[in-house]
Amino acid sequence: MKLQDLDIIVTAPPAPGWGGRYWILVKLTTDDGITGWGECYASTVGPEAMRPVIEDVFARHMQGENPENIELMFRRTYSSGFTQRPDLTVMGAFSGLEIACWDILGKARGRPVHALLGGRMNDRIRAYTYLYPRAHHDLSAFWSSPDMAAESAVSLVEQGYTAVKFDPAGPYTMRGGHMPSLLDIDQSVAFCKAIRQAIGNKADILFGTHGQFSVAGAIRLGRAIAPYDPLWYEEPVPPDNIGALAKVAAATGIPIATGERLTTKAEFAPALRDGSVSILQPALGRAGGIWEMKKVAAIAEVYNAQMAPHLYAGPVEWAANVHLSASIPNILIAETIETPFHAALIKDTIQIEDGYIIPPTTPGLGIDVDEALARAHPYTGTGLHLEMQEAPCKYHDSNSFTGGAPSDG
Repeated sequence: MKLQDLDIIVTAPPAPGWGGRYWILVKLTTDDGITGWGECYASTVGPEAMRPVIEDVFARHMQGENPENIELMFRRTYSSGFTQRPDLTVMGAFSGLEIACWDILGKARGRPVHALLGGRMNDRIRAYTYLYPRAHHDLSAFWSSPDMAAESAVSLVEQGYTAVKFDPAGPYTMRGGHMPSLLDIDQSVAFCKAIRQAIGNKADILFGTHGQFSVAGAIRLGRAIAPYDPLWYEEPVPPDNIGALAKVAAATGIPIATGERLTTKAEFAPALRDGSVSILQPALGRAGGIWEMKKVAAIAEVYNAQMAPHLYAGPVEWAANVHLSASIPNILIAETIETPFHAALIKDTIQIEDGYIIPPTTPGLGIDVDEALARAHPYTGTGLHLEMQEAPCKYHDSNSFTGGAPSDG
């Protein structure tokens, strides 16, 4: 069995577009006709620039190879261009292709992917989701309304979720770490207070940030929200500054989570060495794929840390997250996004029951991709999957984060 053909589909989720402006799906076919699906969570260049990168990685390092030889193909890609170092764009391309290889291998053997990763450790996986607007909420007002956020949290708890995430402390600016404004600190506290009062101890609250603060700013905000006992403080300073993360963890007492923007064990391992990070959040379509993150999960075990796979993408990456989560002992929780389009794209083949994901038992990733639906929603915009703003933090007014990227990009 050899990898033969590659097809790339860039699909845009309909409004409101939770999961980003576009999803880059890859379809591999072997010389004996087995197909496998993957998803590249790569956004440092636009999708039309990313397409030839994926094609080059496949043709240069994978085409004609047995899909079993994942370690070999990883080393070829990781070492390409005389680098042997992490590269978000190239590893983003490889990650989606690697996921598709696992889908092929599972189908060829008639087994789910988690069975090929050491077997099933977990019969169900605790899930969390962002707080998104309910049908009756005003979309523009939602992101700065603690009361609406609390209503959304109550609705999710009623569905069985035991953790919810929100990030009211924007902005995400290209200018690097900044000191949060007093208005943003007050709003963050108001969100935590309203949500905690609404759900009590029925669910954890997960405080999301995206590396936008200075160390002093992150400590200041962290101390303000600490009384509401968040399960984690997500990437309050840039993830490449491990010493800064350690300082925030020590000063706030809140568990630090990171990993959405990291790739390969070379970047994840240092985050664990000094004990500053206790929760890793790999995005499997960027971080090196399933096998590389299986290694990272083993490293995390040594440091008594847990895994919480990240998802701000489509359901194919989610499926990869689910199989990794099913196979490891140190899974904490996995992110989910429940929209009609996410479900329809894989024909409802992975289920969430009472706030827990049920790992599929069918061969490969266990998903049935609706290829016609994916092709019927092509991405025609010019924006990146997610973008940072150029304007600096405002101190005379609040800074609103509107839940990710709009679908019309």
